[in-house]
Amino acid sequence: MTESKSNKRPLVSGFICIAFLAVGSQAQEPDLFGSLVSEAQYQRWQTELSNWGRWGSEDELGAANLITPAKRAEAAGLVTEGFTVSLSSNAQNHISLDVPCPVEWSMVRATRSAASDQIAYPCIHGPGTTHLDAFAHIFFDGKMWNGYDVDGLVTMEDGATKNSIMTVKNGLVTRGVLYDIPRLKGVPYLDPGTRIYVEDLEAWEAQTGVRVGPGDAFFIRWGRWARQDAVGPFDTGLESAGLDNNVIPWLRERDVAIAGWETPGYAPQPEGDISRLALHNFALTILGIQVLDRADFQALAEAAAERDRWEFMVTIAPLAIPNGTGSPVNPIAMF
Repeated sequence: MTESKSNKRPLVSGFICIAFLAVGSQAQEPDLFGSLVSEAQYQRWQTELSNWGRWGSEDELGAANLITPAKRAEAAGLVTEGFTVSLSSNAQNHISLDVPCPVEWSMVRATRSAASDQIAYPCIHGPGTTHLDAFAHIFFDGKMWNGYDVDGLVTMEDGATKNSIMTVKNGLVTRGVLYDIPRLKGVPYLDPGTRIYVEDLEAWEAQTGVRVGPGDAFFIRWGRWARQDAVGPFDTGLESAGLDNNVIPWLRERDVAIAGWETPGYAPQPEGDISRLALHNFALTILGIQVLDRADFQALAEAAAERDRWEFMVTIAPLAIPNGTGSPVNPIAMF
């Protein structure tokens, strides 16, 4: 079972909502937030904030165009120790509450001379796989990144002949910045439904002195894996924190090339909210941001905290899947 990323969203009007959340015995700050993004506003942003055509009418790289050779060299300059850490969750070959569509793994040979196994990912875009989304994954009214009409370009017979994962076969190497919001708030993880705002992101920047910018990889941690350690497996489609939709203009302003998260939205949603995947979909299709989905930032957060260093070089290398709409990945951060 994969998570639906439908573009269908109910019409909403903004309102003020107040929620008081707690993690175990540690009370979090009151979650005082402003108006929800309305359907009308979301529709306007699709024109006002769009990056379509910015890098030419034939572009398939999107904001990855901002990862220039100079940007990669800058990222390499952050490596002082050679210490590496993975940003991927471990593959799981059995069904659980948090992994309803596991990988299919089996041994095909085990002798005294050799061993061999095989693996299949039936749900590349599912909650059990850390993956990179291709631009051929999400559409707005039949249009994908850069305004390409999906008709004839993404089909059951041929897959994605435009905007496939092959556009980034050579990998993404750039400066990464981790925003650890539970650490900012002094809690191990955020409660389900908590929305992360621009004010939170900028408070983190003020605290750490590190700011994400053009061509960077922006990684946001709400504590999905710390919460699993505390409460056990849970359905991340029903229980998760995440970026508020009002962060969309901030992402455009900062010109990040990559956005990565532990879950693609917050749930449960306030009554009348637009799709929990609204920001995920907008970032990918309208802004042309490369999306790293379902990552595991727990080890990264620990390594960064030990060093009090929240910037690092990151490498993301997808599998070379012709006409694919995404790929499992094992991103590596290096300090």
